Amino acid sequence: MAPIYKLTYFNAMARVEPIRFLLSYGNIEFEDIRISQDDWSKIKPNMPFGQLPLFEFDDFKANQSIAICRYVAKQVKLVGSNDIENLEIDAVVDTVSDMRAKTVVFKHESDSAKKENLKKTLVEETLPYYLERFEAFAKSKGGYLAVGKLTWADIYFVAYLESMCTLMGKNLIENCPTLQNLEKRILNLPGIKAWIAKRPVTAV
Repeated sequence: MAPIYKLTYFNAMARVEPIRFLLSYGNIEFEDIRISQDDWSKIKPNMPFGQLPLFEFDDFKANQSIAICRYVAKQVKLVGSNDIENLEIDAVVDTVSDMRAKTVVFKHESDSAKKENLKKTLVEETLPYYLERFEAFAKSKGGYLAVGKLTWADIYFVAYLESMCTLMGKNLIENCPTLQNLEKRILNLPGIKAWIAKRPVTAV
């Protein structure tokens, strides 16, 4: 019998939408548990390392989003065929995570003047730096970000791209046709398309 997965996070995309995408890609049912900040203060002491997301099945609990993604990717056959391919995939994923981290600083900046300056730098310099290189990667690898085939790196990238574009108020890949095509293909994968159609309204 397949395990019953529970995924606990806030009502936000943030670190968890890539996990939701991967589970949905594989048509794996899961409990999408969304908690409030009030709930979090109550349950935090019982969390491994006091962090979310929390991924549970049977008697097992895990709390690191990339590790959870990697586990789910293995279950849905979106990993490489050898160690070198997995190294390539992991390098892309970690770089996407680095890119997203730049936007998180902007998201949580409370000073309006600093926030505007951060946004300008992100939109004009930082994000184009990453995205131009991801565009080149995809062009050289048959339209994918790693190993010339669909892997969890592609789904991870597209899941974060949505929240980054929303946060910046801009189509960040308007000058990246290969990434546009990749995004379209990922969002039209049956499981992911179905998830997007039914998911609750979710903050970035």
